[in-house]
Parts: sequence; structure tokens; C-alpha cells
Amino acid sequence: MKIEKYAAIDIGSNAVRVLITNVITVPGNPPKFVKNAIVRVPIRLGEDSFTVGEISTINKKRMIKAMQAFKLIMKIHGVKDYMACATSALREANNSGEVVDKIKAKTGIKVQVIDGKREAEIISKTNIFEFINKNRTFLYIDVGGGSTEFSVLINGKRIVSRSFKIGTVRMLNNMVNDKVWLEIQSWIETNTAGFNKIALLGSGGNINKLFKIAGIKEGRPLSYIKLNTLYSQLNELSYDERILKFNLNPDRSDVIIPASQIYLKALKWSGASEIFVPKIGLADGMIKVLYKQHN
Repeated sequence: MKIEKYAAIDIGSNAVRVLITNVITVPGNPPKFVKNAIVRVPIRLGEDSFTVGEISTINKKRMIKAMQAFKLIMKIHGVKDYMACATSALREANNSGEVVDKIKAKTGIKVQVIDGKREAEIISKTNIFEFINKNRTFLYIDVGGGSTEFSVLINGKRIVSRSFKIGTVRMLNNMVNDKVWLEIQSWIETNTAGFNKIALLGSGGNINKLFKIAGIKEGRPLSYIKLNTLYSQLNELSYDERILKFNLNPDRSDVIIPASQIYLKALKWSGASEIFVPKIGLADGMIKVLYKQHN
């Protein structure tokens, strides 16, 4: 048996996180990917990028400190290799090149700024069908702070996908107009037409938290009715009340509302009545990419 550790650094619009995963290989058997540790830092880059167009001096300093901490964490764990990817917030910032260069100079960590298509490709590397029936047709949705990726999966294969500039941080800052919603509705309705038993697959911190709050058994879907009820309960509470009643992190208590709205609209427009939550995301896909590169 061989155990190797890989790390994925996901630089999102709402938070920055590092995932450490053990990859266990035994001759004659497929590798096992076991999450070992995850550290999440609430640096909301999207609030800078989407409103003023660049990452602020304060958040540049916080980013560098976070990367220095992540580097130490990776060293302590004995990580074999890492991958660091930044999505829409850094992608759209006018000073993204400067931020990436400073991180490299101060920490030695090389950050890849990826587009929505590449993000969807990496996420698709995850084994999202490990606990669900891959013979079903799914509308896969990954809701982020700055962008949301949609893919139609048939028999375990991605048929079509698209990334839209809609996300929880953008919505909180009133930066999503009706035109974007109409484009998403049109795309979903066009690409899910003809499928009677389509279901949603959801990924991202918000749907994971909603699934946990709902108390759904692992592997079972979250129904539209349950999600809508939960959304109504959350929406009736203040920011502070949501933190206290549902034990939400401060940077989760606000974004969970717009995330719920995206999933509910996608359920309605696709005609689906339930959403499966395999609890995977970009970081998990990055680990798979790293393992494949070394093996």
C-alpha cells in the first residue's frame, strides 16, 4: 500500500481554502481519495473585484499571509505536490497579474487564473457518481461567488456546459440584471428539454450547508419542497439570527440566500424536483488532476 498527499488551493470569490487529501493506492485496486484536512479563510475577493475592479491593498496582504500559512500547512503534512487555482474574482480584477506575481515572489506558490470552461473541466474530474446512479440525466450546477457553472450530464458524460457571470457575491452587490437571469433560463430550458426525469447535482459550500441543515441522509436527494421551505425560513431571519439559529459562519450567513435562489430557479426551469449533493467541488477535481499527472 502507498499513501501520497496532494493539496489543492481554491481561490474563490467568497473564500480561499486549501484541501489536503490522502491518495491511497493498493496494487490491483483503484486509488482511494480520502480528505485529510481543509482550511478555509474568509477573504471575499469578489467584493473588491466586482465593485471596484481590482483587489484592494488590504486583501492582497491577507492573500499573501494566507498563502504563507497554506505553504506551512502543506510542508507539515508532507504534501507531494499542489495545485492553486483562482476563479472569477481574480480573473476579472484589473490587477490580477500583480497579485499572482506578488504571491509567487512572497510565498513561492504559483497560482493559475482559470476561466469558467477550465473550471468546469476540473470539476468534472471528480467522481460525482460514486454514490448516485450515473445512468440518470443530471443538470450539474456549481454556484460560486462570482460565477456559476452549468452542465448537462447524460450516462455519466458531460454533454454541454456553460459558465454564467452570476454568483452569490455578485448578487449581494446587486450586480446581476434580468438579462442574465433570462439567459440562464433559456439555456437551462433549451438543454434540458425532453428529459422527464432530470435531477440536479449541486456543488459548492452553500448547497453543502443547506443539505446539512436539512438533515438529509447521505446519498439521498434534497427535494424542491424542502429546499424552498428552508430558503423561506432563512430569508425570514436577519443576518445575525441566521448565524445564531443555524450555526452559520459570518461569511456564509449572507451568501446562502442568493445561492438558494439560484438552485431553486434551476430546479423550476429544468423541471427537476430534487437535487443530489455529492459534496465535491473544484478542489476535489484539482486533486484528481494532480494524481493523474504523477501517475
